[in-house]
Amino acid sequence: MRSKKFTKIICAAAVAAALTFGGCSGLTGMESSDEGDKSAVEKSASVTQTSHTEAAPKTVNQPESNAKISDARNTPAVRVARTVGPAVVGITNKAIVRDFFDRTFETSGVGSGVIFKSDGYIITNNHVIAGAKEIIVSLSDGNTINGTLIGTDEMTDIAVVKVDAKDLPTAELGDSDEVVVGEPAIAIGNPMGLEFQGSVTVGVISALNRTLDLNDRRVKLLQTDAAISPGNSGGALVNADGEVIGINSAKLATNGVEGMGFAIPINTVKTIVKELMDKGYVARPYLGVTIFDKPTAARYGYELSIDKGVYVFQVAIDSPAGRAGFQRGDIILSIDGKEVNSVADVRNEVAAHKVGDKVTVLCDREGKQETVEVTLEEMPQPSNQ
Repeated sequence: MRSKKFTKIICAAAVAAALTFGGCSGLTGMESSDEGDKSAVEKSASVTQTSHTEAAPKTVNQPESNAKISDARNTPAVRVARTVGPAVVGITNKAIVRDFFDRTFETSGVGSGVIFKSDGYIITNNHVIAGAKEIIVSLSDGNTINGTLIGTDEMTDIAVVKVDAKDLPTAELGDSDEVVVGEPAIAIGNPMGLEFQGSVTVGVISALNRTLDLNDRRVKLLQTDAAISPGNSGGALVNADGEVIGINSAKLATNGVEGMGFAIPINTVKTIVKELMDKGYVARPYLGVTIFDKPTAARYGYELSIDKGVYVFQVAIDSPAGRAGFQRGDIILSIDGKEVNSVADVRNEVAAHKVGDKVTVLCDREGKQETVEVTLEEMPQPSNQ
């Protein structure tokens, strides 16, 4: 009986999250992102990298004189601070939230961003600007400018913000596929807020392709021991050649664990940023099902009794899965021959395809295995986009 596989329990066990994002310090009670003014923003057709040799205003990170220092002192961190530091900005997210008594009040948090085009385009994290009613960008020369959200992608935690300015200092985007374990890694951002703007911390690349599950989605990150604190999110992780190889995003927040910071590889960022600038969102294929594995079922107060696969809890009628005949109670066992035993497994396999691709899904329906072919379609976007 289906009820034996999926039964409601009275109390769901509390799930302790081992991973928290490292950025946007001091922002609580956030509402969903207000993206209503995206349509008013002119979108560029592509992402172009601008060399950091362009003319740049004098910044607080640059020395007052051009006095030479010894080779011993002129370390990669010093050179990176001079060249990349001016392109790292502070981003203040102002939002309206409601308290327990339904009273509204304004709150704000601070993260970081990286200017990658001299006409004001900035990469940051989605969670840094989530829920923002107003975005204020603090440049390294002390000036502040209102920012406009171009696009955001929750799945990869990347967003693009635009300020109305020209001839800004820019950071050069590198190639994260060339990164090796043990090479120097320099993090630049605003830990704990703007009073520590432009802080530089130094470490090494600790690991590549570190796979972590965040909110039922699987992401690959660079791991570093360079200190990354609240407020650093959206800032730059730079190699010794002065190239940005990652965007700081997450930090392992577990008692007794230090020196484990994470950054989104810049090659992933480039792909996402291009789509955000082209159309304001990232087009992804989807199945159109709500699925549970044992951990996600427990979070919603259910006990799931299956040995393998994921349980289909709900099917959207007007979706690829709906049109293919999926039903509540089906257990998805594999996609294109690859076993799927978690929500992240399913999302990974679907995300590995393009819109329009056909996938073969093996399901268990009432104890009988069936193979269903599904044509993937573009995931619908929220109505406010």
